[in-house]
Amino acid sequence: MAIEIEKKYRLDKKLLVEMEAKLRELNAVFVDDVFEENYLHRGQLLDDRNAVLRVRKTGNTNLLTYKEKVGTSPDSDFKHKIEFETMVADVEATERIIEKLGYRLAVVYEKHRKSWHLGNVEVVLDELPFGYYMEIEGSVQDIIEAEKLLGAERFESELRGYPRLTAKFGKQVNGIMESRFEKTATV
Repeated sequence: MAIEIEKKYRLDKKLLVEMEAKLRELNAVFVDDVFEENYLHRGQLLDDRNAVLRVRKTGNTNLLTYKEKVGTSPDSDFKHKIEFETMVADVEATERIIEKLGYRLAVVYEKHRKSWHLGNVEVVLDELPFGYYMEIEGSVQDIIEAEKLLGAERFESELRGYPRLTAKFGKQVNGIMESRFEKTATV
């Protein structure tokens, strides 16, 4: 069973730029810069287990992910989740399968994500329509060490995941909570 451990921080634009510079200064290995569309499904067994099925589209890569919260203390800044993930070739067929299993599309959000490897952790800088965030993923000890290297222990941690933040800051479109970037007209 794969357990994902991460800590999320709320940033402003200035801190986002600072963290990107700090990662370069620390010789973190740049991995990727992607635009993501995330489609989260809920219902039945997923709701009972406090879990979600997510379909993520990023350019040429599509991923199906199952995430389920596991026992952590309510005062912890670290999130622990069971996570299984696999690539899917056909997003539309995957969505139909999920629907036929009785799950409903509940949340859609977009984000720009830049990823780095720093020692034993993955550090991501995310821009969503409602704000800027940094996540550090690894073991609890490795996250604490990376946090010190980055000077992030002074940052406000964000305990809510992007689906809950979308529910708060997004808008309802045909019964689905969405958070999308404004599309600009091109000439």
